[in-house]
Amino acid sequence: MARRRWQPWKSLATAVLLSTACTDPELPPDGPAPYDWKLPAGFPTPRVPEDNPMSEAKVQLGRSLFYDKRLSLNGTQSCGSCHEQERAFTDGRVHSVGSTGQAHRRNGQGLANVAYATSLTWANPALTTLEAQALTPLFGTEPVELGNADQQEALLGRLREDAALSERFAEAFPGEATPVSLATLTRALSSFERSIISGTAPYDRYLFGGDVQALSPAAKRGLELFLSERLECDHCHSGFNFQDATAHDATPEPILPYHNTGLYNEDGRGAFPATDPGLIELTGRAEDMGRFKAPSLRNVAITAPYMHCLLLHI
Repeated sequence: MARRRWQPWKSLATAVLLSTACTDPELPPDGPAPYDWKLPAGFPTPRVPEDNPMSEAKVQLGRSLFYDKRLSLNGTQSCGSCHEQERAFTDGRVHSVGSTGQAHRRNGQGLANVAYATSLTWANPALTTLEAQALTPLFGTEPVELGNADQQEALLGRLREDAALSERFAEAFPGEATPVSLATLTRALSSFERSIISGTAPYDRYLFGGDVQALSPAAKRGLELFLSERLECDHCHSGFNFQDATAHDATPEPILPYHNTGLYNEDGRGAFPATDPGLIELTGRAEDMGRFKAPSLRNVAITAPYMHCLLLHI
């Protein structure tokens, strides 16, 4: 078989986490300054919803909220409890554990470069924005994460009691009649999550920086295999973010690919375990049996366990 020509826009790397929240910009007379992404070389500008433009005030407010345990009903967990920065915003567990101690059937996903992701859970095509996805850990019951089901006003009340925090909401969302609301809470969290950009890996320096010594000979051999028709790793882990479910401000309508890697055959016809059959659980379509999203390979050295939620059944 003929060897496929190397495609430099397809990349393999283990990146060092780089969270790029920038310093406060000065505000010009005609309105807020554009957000300074400070993107690594080779990274396009992320796609941002029109109703939640990026601002430094939102990012910094969202950062505080991300680590605020008042977001859980019993005050024991924050978003950062299951998305630890030192683990590229994963938790290192096979089963994540919610604020009530309930063990989940899946593990926490990494949030590095989540601004580019078109699919925000392992197998739910209905959640396509960070603002919508934030409602799941806040209020979801299957499984319980932060545990605020039916307690929206209690959650907002805890935040409103903090005068300094309320003032930060007002600064981040000027003109809002009710600065501390569910909408502003999810928008601030989402803005912070979009600011978590990871790049400048050895591969990035090799490809975008012209440093031919950035990759070892072994890594270069691995790259050849990664891009080869023999292994086809890059078919699912493609592009600058090593993930096919990727979009940015220059891409057309985002796609939501899901894949069955063939790890199970419970019934002789390819069935996955009933405890977690994949996309079919929501769509009911036979062809969606065992299909999950392909995770990014950024920071892969520190985001074990691997094979995403499928490890739960091994």
